[in-house]
Order: sequence, then C-alpha cells, then structure tokens
Amino acid sequence: MITFIVCLTLLIGSYFIYGKYIEKVFAVDASRPVPSATKADGMDFIPLPKWKTFLIELLNIAGLGPIFGAIMGATYGPVAFLWITGGCILIGAVHDYASGMISLREGGASFPEIVGKYMGSTIKQIMRGVTIFLITLVGAVFMVGPAGIIASLTGMGQEIWVYIILAYYILATILPIDKIIGRVYPVFGAALIFMALGVLCAILTGGYDIPEMNLHNYKDNADVFPIIPTLFIAIACGAVSGFHSTQSPMMARCIRNEKEGRPVFFGAMVAEGIIALIWAAIGMSFYGGPSELSVFLADNGNNAAVVVSDITHSTLGKIGAVLALLGVVVAPITSGDTAFRSARLMIADIFNMEQKTLRRRLYICVPLFIVGFCITLMPFDVLWRYFSWANQVLAAICLWTITVYLFINKKNYIIVYIPAVFMTFIVSMYLFFSQEGFKMPYYTSLIIAAIITLLITTATTVYMKKKLKEKKLIEL
Repeated sequence: MITFIVCLTLLIGSYFIYGKYIEKVFAVDASRPVPSATKADGMDFIPLPKWKTFLIELLNIAGLGPIFGAIMGATYGPVAFLWITGGCILIGAVHDYASGMISLREGGASFPEIVGKYMGSTIKQIMRGVTIFLITLVGAVFMVGPAGIIASLTGMGQEIWVYIILAYYILATILPIDKIIGRVYPVFGAALIFMALGVLCAILTGGYDIPEMNLHNYKDNADVFPIIPTLFIAIACGAVSGFHSTQSPMMARCIRNEKEGRPVFFGAMVAEGIIALIWAAIGMSFYGGPSELSVFLADNGNNAAVVVSDITHSTLGKIGAVLALLGVVVAPITSGDTAFRSARLMIADIFNMEQKTLRRRLYICVPLFIVGFCITLMPFDVLWRYFSWANQVLAAICLWTITVYLFINKKNYIIVYIPAVFMTFIVSMYLFFSQEGFKMPYYTSLIIAAIITLLITTATTVYMKKKLKEKKLIEL
C-alpha cells in the first residue's frame, strides 16, 4: 500500500510542481491570440469552458487504455507502478502538453502538419498516411468491440449494433463539436472519474494487499514477456501514448487562452495516469496477487472486460454494473468517434479544405467511413497487435518533434530529448524481440536497438543544429 500511496501522491503533485515548470518552459501568455478566437468557424474552432475541454480531452485520450492496459500491465507486478508514475510525469504529460501547445501556437494544426514543419517534408508525407490509417483503424476497432459487447447483452445481432455505432460516429464527425461531443463527453468523462474514485475508496478501505515496489517479473512466461521492452508497450495510455498527439489538436482549437493548456493537456494526462494506477493496484490485489490475476485472465481468454466487470460489481454493487457498462462500451465508442473526427481534420489540413460547409465535410467523411466500415469486415486482429507498437512509435516521433521545437526556440529541450531517446530504444527493441516482430534473441535485440537509437539520436541532433542555423539566418 505504501508504494501505491507514494505513486498516487507523486502523480497529483506533478501537476502543481512539474506541470508549472513545463508551463514556464513554454512561456505561456494568456493574452496571446488562440485559434478558437482567430479562426472561429462554429464547427471545429469553438471556444469552450475549461472544465468541458478538460473532460473532453480526458475521454478523447482515455477510452479503455488506462483501464485495460493497466490491468494487463498489472500482471508484471508492482514494477507497473513505476512505469505508470514515472512515464506519466516525465514523458506522457509532457508529450500531451507540448503537442497540444504547439498545435495551439500553430493555429490548431494537426499532428502530421506539425511533424512536417519541424522534422521535414519527407517525414510529414509518411506521417500523414500512417497516422490517418492508424486512427481510422482505432475507429473501426472501436465499432466492432462495443458492438460485440452490446450484442451479448441485448441479444440483437452484432452487425446491427455496428450500423448503429457507425451512424453515431458519422453524426459526431460531421456536426459541430459542441453539439454532441461537447454535450455527452463531459457526462461520460465524469462517469469514468467517478468509477475510478469508487475503486480507489475500495482500495483504501477494503483491506486489499497491494504489493510493494520490486522489480520482479510476475508473468509465468517472463522470458517471452520481459519487463524491457514489453511492459512499456503493454501499458501505453496512463504512461505515454502517441495516439494522444493526434487528439490534442482537437482541443487546441477550443481552448480560450494559453493558461488553460496545463489543466487541459497536462491535467488530463495526469488524471489518466491516476486512473491507470488505481486499476493496476486493484488488478494486482483483487485476486490475491499479480500471478493470480494472470491465471484469471488466462481462464477468461485474456479479456480484461471480465476483470472490470468482476471488480466493479464487487466493489461498487449495482452502481458498479452501470459504470462497468459505461467503461467497456461507452469509453471505446468515445475514442472511436474522435478518432474519425481527427482523421477528418487531418485530411482537411492536407488538402487545405475549409470545414464550415457540410458538403466539404462529406467529401472527406463518406470515403473515410467506407474505409472504416470495410476494415470492420476484415480479420485485423494481427493489425491491432501491431498498432500497440505503432502507437508508441508515434509517441517517439512526437517526442523528437517536440525536442526540435524546443531546441530551435532555445528552450530546455533535455526534458523531452531523454524521453525521446528512451522511447526510440523501447520501440526498436520490441520490433526485433517480440513475437509480433522478428523474434530475435533478447541480447541481440538489445544491441541492435541500442545501435539504431544511437544513429537516430545522432541524426536528429545534427538536424536540430541545422534547423537552428536556418532559423538564425532567417531572423538576420
């Protein structure tokens, strides 16, 4: 319990201490014009209250990630606490805040456009295609998953629910952000927080034996799933997730001034980290330990939704049943709709298409949803496993982009430079070692990853210095 309390305290404290420092690094100015005012269009660029943008951002980035990922990560043991806490504070919160603030200062630009400006046109073209495909995949998966769950509860066919969810996605994507997302997200975001607080109360009062910090890997097949690198891929949301950088521009277009960046971007990520920490703790203790959790998951097809249902029913009673339903059904749906919406915004940015006119929104949305629906008909379980890795690759690219931004603006870039190096190493090693990758021996993978990381770090450092010289020449 001591480890859990210390980690929880560090996460809460980071918002007030490290968050303020990061805010100073970015030299926020509440009087600086923001896109919600300079580009107001009644569709995507709409000023919203701070509490609302926070809850929307939280649900945008959360979905099932800080619940399911934390439960799966809890099978490794209390080392998961270390990654959730340290990753969230030193990497994830900075990643989310910086990506949101850079978008804010670039007129609400989407992620690929920001990457292009600071990392070069070649990477921009690659990231455009890769990012749009990945978030469309997210949207498609989050049609099928919830549809299957609802079908099992209602007896109606899964295909019918896929069509119903698809219809909702279309409306949420083409209507102004304050019409559906701005109204229902705060409610569901509050439910997500309430569920986590209910579980927290159960942890503090229920006598659960939460393991104290140690670096032992509790997984039975630890040789196949070593802590480095697999834990850092298993737990993404709650620590760091590249998907978040694709969602931040959505709220960057709704924030009313730069001071709101810390509560919305940094604050939402810290809240997600706290949610992940709570679920990792209850996951490790509810069944008697991390090993027992692994056995229970294995007996139930590694379906974390069963664990969520079991825990919420036990700790929260009938209310828990409702919240569990919200958690395993509504949360992914509210990540799916914003995935499609952000895909629309990215495509609009690429072709410089205004989105105030419904006809122009439909030009993008119709083919986008056709592709998304086709994906739901494919056996893409293998693609989804690769998405977990690709998601962290996205995070590494975003971290390098932020590093370049801070470097050429003569800010403290080390706060992102070190996390960028770390995540580059993790995704490189995972690619060569994992069962989804090249299945190479552990130390061979480690050495190759170290070499790749060194090459990328050196190349990016040289590139940063070149960009700084170019900026100085322009200023002269």
